[in-house]
Order: sequence, then C-alpha cells, then structure tokens
Amino acid sequence: MTVTVSNPVLGGSHPDPSIVRAGDAYYLATSTFEWFPGVRVHRSRDLASWEPLGGVLDEPRLLDLAGCPDSGGVWAPNLTYVDGTFHLLYSTVSAYTGGFTDSPNRLVTAPAIDGPWSDPVPLGSRGFDASLFHDGDASWLVNLVHDWRPGRGGSAGLEVTAFDRTTRTLVGSPQRLDLPPGAGWIEGPNLYRHGDWYYLVTADGGTSWEHQVTVSRSRDLTGPYERDPRGPLVTSKHRPDWPLQKAGHGSLVRTPDDRWYLGFLVARPHGEHGPCVLGRETALTEVTWVDGWPTVADPLPPLGLTVPGAAAPAGAAAPAGAPAVSVADWSVDVDDFDGPRLGPAWSTLRRPPTADWLTLTERPSHLRVRGGRSPQSAVGASLVARRVTAPRVGFEATVDHRPTAFQHAAGITAYYNARSWYFLHVTADDDGRRVLRLAGCDRGVLTLHPDVVGLDGDGPVRLGLDLDGAQLTFRHHGPRGWEHVGPGLDATTLSDEHATDVDDAGQLRGMGFTGAFVGLWVWDLAGLGHPADIDSATYTVRP
Repeated sequence: MTVTVSNPVLGGSHPDPSIVRAGDAYYLATSTFEWFPGVRVHRSRDLASWEPLGGVLDEPRLLDLAGCPDSGGVWAPNLTYVDGTFHLLYSTVSAYTGGFTDSPNRLVTAPAIDGPWSDPVPLGSRGFDASLFHDGDASWLVNLVHDWRPGRGGSAGLEVTAFDRTTRTLVGSPQRLDLPPGAGWIEGPNLYRHGDWYYLVTADGGTSWEHQVTVSRSRDLTGPYERDPRGPLVTSKHRPDWPLQKAGHGSLVRTPDDRWYLGFLVARPHGEHGPCVLGRETALTEVTWVDGWPTVADPLPPLGLTVPGAAAPAGAAAPAGAPAVSVADWSVDVDDFDGPRLGPAWSTLRRPPTADWLTLTERPSHLRVRGGRSPQSAVGASLVARRVTAPRVGFEATVDHRPTAFQHAAGITAYYNARSWYFLHVTADDDGRRVLRLAGCDRGVLTLHPDVVGLDGDGPVRLGLDLDGAQLTFRHHGPRGWEHVGPGLDATTLSDEHATDVDDAGQLRGMGFTGAFVGLWVWDLAGLGHPADIDSATYTVRP
C-alpha cells in the first residue's frame, strides 16, 4: 500500500529536519531557535501522517535559552538511533553576529523518544550543525569549522572527531575532511555508509534562494571526496517561480523495504523570491540509487510524492492542542486548557512554562499567565505561541484581564521576533478605564494604533486575528458581534526576509530563521506579574 502526500509534510517553522527510523517508526527532529521546549519531534509510521510529540528539551537542565538572540538558541539538531538508544545532538547559539558564532554542541541520550533524557554532555563548540555518524561499533562527530577571521569566509571546511558511545566522549584530535575543489561554504553535514563508499550529504549555497542539498563520496572516511557530477540532489535555485523555494539541508532515511527518502527544508514565498511568512518547512522526496549515487527524479522539490503509507495503529491520533499538519483541508483545533500541561502545539519564549509565571491549575479550565517583561527583553517574557502552519489561518482566544495601569496588557499576538510583531491587547488608559488597543513593531519601530475600543464591565473578551496570505487583520467580539480593530496590516513584516538585518557596511546585525507565530502575550511592565486568564484558544487552518 502506498499513498500520495503533499509537500511540505510539516507546515510552518520546522527547518533543518533530521530524520531517523527506529523500529517501525520514523522520527523527525527540527530546529526551535529561541522557543522552548527545544527540538520539536514528530513521529510517523508511514511517512504520511506525522504525530507531534512536542519539544524534547523540556527541562531547564536540558536547555537554557535566557538571553539568546532572536533566531539564536537551538540550531540544526541531529537525531540518530544506535544500540537501542536515541542520541540527540544540538547546538545552542548565544551569538552569531560580528563574524563570531558561539555554538556549544551538547548531546543527550534516551532509551525512548519520550525519555528519560540524560544530562547534556558537552562536545565542544568548534562549529555548528554538528551530527553523529555511526559506522558499526565506531561513531564520529561531524561538524562545520567556523572561522571568525576576516577574509576567511566564515568557514574552514568540515572535520570529524572519533566519539566513544560508551563514555559519550570525544577521542583524539579532529581530522579535516578532504572536500571537493571549490566546495566553499558547506553546512549541515551528514555522513552515511552505503556499500564501499562514504557519502557526505551537505547544505550548500547559504540558507536562502541559492540553497541546495549536495552529495559527495569517498572510499575513505576523511576523503578525498568527489562531488556528484550531475549536480545538486535537491534545489530550487534555478526556478524562482516554483512554489517551494530554499530547498536544502537534508538527511536520508531508509525504509524496511529498502526505499530511501530525503527530508529537507523548503519555504513558500509570496511571489518570486518574496517574503516567507511561514518560515522554513519540512518536505520529503524519494531517493533511488543509480550508478552508486543517491538520485531523485527531479532536483526540484516535488509538490507531491508517494510514500509507504502503512496503516497507523488503531487509535493513533494527534494529541489535543496539536497543530494541523495537512494544509490542504479546513481544520480547527480548540484548546480549552483542561489538561495539566500545555499541549505539543504550544511553545514559550526563551523560558520553560514554570509555575512562577504560567499555570493550568490555579483556575480550572484556564491558562493563567502572569505578566512578564517588555518585548525588548531577552529574559522574562510571558508569551505562549504556536507556529503558523498555513497561508490562511485564524486564531481566537478568550482573555480575562483586569488591568489597573497602562503597564498591564494581555491579548493575542502575531509574532516574529522582538523587533517585529503585532499585539491586540486589553489594557487600561490614564483614567483607569479598561480599553482595547492595537500595537505593532516593525524592525524595532514601535507604533500604537490611534483607535481605542472601550470595554464595558470587567468580563472576558473574545479576541481574534486572521492571516490571509500577506494580509493580517485583528478583531474582537463586541455587542454587535465580530468587529475589526485597526486597519489591514502587512503580514510580510513577520517573515524571515524582513527580519534579516545588514548594516551599511554589509555587517550582519540579525537573521530571521523562525517564521511567524500566533499566540497569547501578557505584559506587566511594572514588574509585579499582574495576571491574565485564557479560557479557550482556537486555531483554524483555512483552504
């Protein structure tokens, strides 16, 4: 039995996919950057339907994101399975501008995907996008070598270091890989052994329109490597009109019946080389072996493909609060916050959902959020959000908030990063009257829409937003039903491209890797944690 699925198989911010098979299940790990919990994992038994398991790094002992920059944090996780154990390797990036990249690599292991996960083991910080290669009883750490020196292009190639799986330590000195001539900047290295050859699958051409997956091979682990003479395995760079752009950063997986697939990232821009509001997403393509090389029917990322499609176990369904994976059909996800913890769709900004600021038990069937610091703070924000997974979505929430000053604000947000966001919120004016306001920030320029909506009484308020391609609108439910608040807004300010910031001298000041989120945001700029309660949140994917 086979089925046809559409790409991307994981919509919204699910970049840098690392795919592995363990037993009869496939697991796919993706980058999470400044969002907690770290490293989102999805599980599938057929490569067609993907069950979101949430973030693996879900405890402070596993991940500390305090102070990390926008689009810093967890980059390019690598998930492998050997000796009946999952190995998760990840970088936590604390700085990436000014020619430097501080990216310590850490490893955690677990007997099952739901843990328990070991304490992190440090594996150096010579370069990001590190991976583990297991070859029989031997294992190797593979990583980019970052070069901070001006004029060096930022990369000194790739290297491998022996890794002892028993002691979880590196052994000996790194060895440089002898790469093909003119290899240039190479990221996302993954090594595989197939027959008598070592295959090096890499991400080349940067992370934007020139992105691609390339393959090189060698008889020896350290090379010399020769590049596939037919060119990139997957890329969109020669077809700016293609719906799936930025194709690159891939990893291979083998099915039990010896079929091969490549998981890789793509993006869906508005127009040719336009802004990508949804960020970088995960796609699949089938791979066959021809003349000793992994080969695809067409290097363009396919809009659809055939996968094994084995029947999922009875009762296997996405947990409550899970995002809609398919973007083809209308779907509605309602979270009434009846459980003891947040569902796997939700993430929190730079800090874990601990009881000092977030609880689902103080007021039954409500999410209580205590107000946090300003958007410009890299610590202490009180933001609970979920990825935008499709071009047309709606989001609604019932917000119960009783502000006593203008420093108090609670509502819904369409959020990209600390410098680009929109926020419809309940607050108080200078007279103490409860009102509804719309604020925004565009590359650090703050605005407050002049319209002020007075709110009668002190009861809950239903707020909503609608994303329709490049346009965003906010609304609230008043005495006459749903009414718009503020004008139509430019949603492309919530894109990866808009977030990238380069100064006049060509120096990088910030990057955009995350895609847009929608969620619940509570401020208390007076610093006393004034709370808001959320009774229900609804996320809708529209065709």
